[in-house]
Amino acid sequence: MSGVLKLRAEDEEDFQVISAFLQDALIPMRDMQYVADGQRFALVVSRFRWENCAEGPDSPVADMIVPEPETDENLDAALIKCQSYERVNCGICFDGVRQVRCRGLDQRDRERILELLAIESEPGAVVLVFAGGGILRLEGQDINCRLEDLGLPWPTRWRPRHPTGDAA
Repeated sequence: MSGVLKLRAEDEEDFQVISAFLQDALIPMRDMQYVADGQRFALVVSRFRWENCAEGPDSPVADMIVPEPETDENLDAALIKCQSYERVNCGICFDGVRQVRCRGLDQRDRERILELLAIESEPGAVVLVFAGGGILRLEGQDINCRLEDLGLPWPTRWRPRHPTGDAA
């Protein structure tokens, strides 16, 4: 699958789709910025192009294309073939953010690379959950999000892996 990914989120269901496409995105702390006057939180991430792995059960589009296998609940999705392993820079903008709260992240460590696990929508907030327990909570009443790939994807040798079964 090729092309530029461009999405918009305004409700919980939309944020679930965006979360799936951004799972395992790598984010340098220095590439996140909150602009209080504009009520905007923006970031640039290196996202893994899960759409190249649409046949896998952990694909963000798997349930839209084919059902998950009914057998072998502990299937390691990292073993399922992809067309290719690629990453692409992606710009993300959250509008309507009145406050940003941070837990488990040292904001002074601007060189740290975070791995995004999920984006969760809650009443009055959107929560970014990172590997290692870090959380960013974006607070506001009507937060919406825009996402767009920037530039061309590049090949990578590494596909993100997740614990399965009892290892989770």
